[in-house]
This record gives sequence, structure tokens and C-alpha cells, in this order.
Amino acid sequence: MPKKRVLIIDDDARNIFAMTATLKAKSFDCLSCLSANEALDILRTDAVVDAILIDMMMPEMDGYEAIPRIKNLEKRKDTPIISVTAQAMVGDREKCLRAGATEYLSKPVDVDRLLQLLSTI
Repeated sequence: MPKKRVLIIDDDARNIFAMTATLKAKSFDCLSCLSANEALDILRTDAVVDAILIDMMMPEMDGYEAIPRIKNLEKRKDTPIISVTAQAMVGDREKCLRAGATEYLSKPVDVDRLLQLLSTI
């Protein structure tokens, strides 16, 4: 069975490093980028991506704008997208889900919860 591949989109390389290390230790393959525009370029190709983790607060294009664009890509409309954000106020989860995210995680990330969500892909 091939490893599941997760695309991590975050403008902070430290967050990418931490998520990648965590996921690789659990036998996931990881692909990462520092912007939503770069992610869209990757997602327009035939690259294998089984799930997407996206930071909601990024310069240029944030997750709220990027998620609908990703969902509009024919090959990616059913790809699970987990929003990962430091925003943990009342209503933030709902805002992420309305933007098209499949699920929501607040930072710091609960690794057990993340792995539980990824176990369904």
C-alpha cells in the first residue's frame, strides 16, 4: 500500500518542518510550499495529493481565498482540506468550514487529532 501524500501549505517554514517531521514519523509522504499560489501551481498538475493542510493566515492569498480555488480544480474538488490556524475564537471553525475546508485544527496542533483526521484518507 503506497504512503498517503499530504500537501502542507504554510508561510512559516518552521511550521512546515514540524508538520513534516511529525507526519513522516507516521509513514506519510509530505510535499510543502510557502504560499497558496505555489500550492495552486502544484495542484494544477497530476501530482499525487491525498490531503491538504493549509494555514489560513498567509500573505498575498489566505486560506479563505485559496480553499475555494482549490475546490474549483476538477481533479481536487474531493481532496480533503484541513485548515490549520492560530485563530481559535468562537466562529473561526465555522468560517473555515464555510470556505470549503473539510475540517479545522487550531494551533498548536493536536497531533493525535491530526492523525485521526488523516487516518480516514
